[in-house]
Amino acid sequence: MDITFRNTFLEKWAKYFADSDLPIAFYYAEDPGDVSRANLPTEHSCIVCELALVRKGRPLAWNVQSLGCGGARRYLGYTEKMRPNFEYFLSHGIPGEMEGERYIQTPEMVKELMSGLSCIPAKGKYIVFKRFDQLTPDDNPDAVIFFAKPDVLSGLFTLANFDQPDGNGVISPFGSGCGAIVYQPLLQNDQENPKAILGMFDVSARPCVPKDALSFSIPMKKFVTMVGNMDESFLVTETWNTVKKRL
Repeated sequence: MDITFRNTFLEKWAKYFADSDLPIAFYYAEDPGDVSRANLPTEHSCIVCELALVRKGRPLAWNVQSLGCGGARRYLGYTEKMRPNFEYFLSHGIPGEMEGERYIQTPEMVKELMSGLSCIPAKGKYIVFKRFDQLTPDDNPDAVIFFAKPDVLSGLFTLANFDQPDGNGVISPFGSGCGAIVYQPLLQNDQENPKAILGMFDVSARPCVPKDALSFSIPMKKFVTMVGNMDESFLVTETWNTVKKRL
């Protein structure tokens, strides 16, 4: 991480977004160094819930053993497999055997959805999450993740579209909470013109975040451009200043 860039963002964030929560970032590593390892799960657990500690300033690293959800292991790149009968789990279940989440109408639709989602192999034994102000020169983040309220989201959304002539600088694909903040940004990293991802609509993950917050994940390439655009964008106008006063 370029520390000059990190500090520039922190200064501009404070200037334009007041005391709004800082984002977190993630990267892969073979050895997370002095970053604490996440606890081994004793039961099913959601990484979105566990990221609350990172958002408060405690960096954490997960490996395949410490991820307490099969979906997280898949979307973070540690396996290509999903749980058996996943197509029924995500749809209407199997009577007498398995309750379904009823997020997709039929198992066939689930299979079609999953067939279009390629697996992105993890680039290291660990995936490390840190709050942005704690990144060091040795860190090389793949994406930045905001957990934000509507007013902040409006600013991020508009900034993400500031240099987009088609107005499509943000996407919101259906998927899990961890998919929205890790998998989708990784997919976008391979694109010439990567997009930001509005997420955290996963009903199962909603209890893990504040009731008035959604996620806004930005591939690092796009984030650098967005920060570079801040001083010439709407953020310098009185219109935004009116919004900023209530952040």
